[in-house]
Amino acid sequence: MREGYEGTGPGAITPDGCAVDLYSRLVAGAEPGIVAAAVPAGATMLELGSGVGRLTLPLSERGLTVTAVDESAEMLARVRERVPGIRTVQSPIETLDLEERFDVVLLASFLVHTGDRAVRDGLLAACRRHVADDGCVLVQREGVDWHTRVPREREDPSGCTVRIASAEPVGDGVNSVVAEYVFPDARWTQTFRSRPLTKGDFEACLDAAGLTVETYLTDDGTWVRARPKHR
Repeated sequence: MREGYEGTGPGAITPDGCAVDLYSRLVAGAEPGIVAAAVPAGATMLELGSGVGRLTLPLSERGLTVTAVDESAEMLARVRERVPGIRTVQSPIETLDLEERFDVVLLASFLVHTGDRAVRDGLLAACRRHVADDGCVLVQREGVDWHTRVPREREDPSGCTVRIASAEPVGDGVNSVVAEYVFPDARWTQTFRSRPLTKGDFEACLDAAGLTVETYLTDDGTWVRARPKHR
């Protein structure tokens, strides 16, 4: 496990505390519709941090040609089960270099909020490295009160109670977040490090990576479409 990251529950747990069996049960919700509406029909997409393919499958069904990237072999095996024939790449995102460009690069799952600044900068650099000059990068952000409105919970359409139990400061502007996922027959937890970013902070991080915000796709500002800055 990475320092500050931990997962509990049945099945394989990835180095960042994600449970493979848990994410295989969760459903995508509104995210595929938000993404598909923001990109050209039939676009090529690089999905960074695909997990088990919760978004990969519905995006592929909408006609996008998706390349799924994850550092977990167990996660990518589930992607291939869901989307036979899909191209998958096992790699940490921040060191990925496929030497090709895509119409769309997707960085979902709040990955931009990782507590490690160097990792965050590496994630955004990978986005810039792989997006076509006329392409776009879609980023999912945390809500403005994500770290202060705790504890809170919601019912996932999969039948899971998703609970953010706590978000406690651990220094340098980073919080240790504990999430719980409870099904009638199983329970998982994940502890991870997350750095809150104001809108200004977020836009400055993109700017440093050679990206600029084009538009906020949702009223709550959690989905963003960025474009590469031309050198």
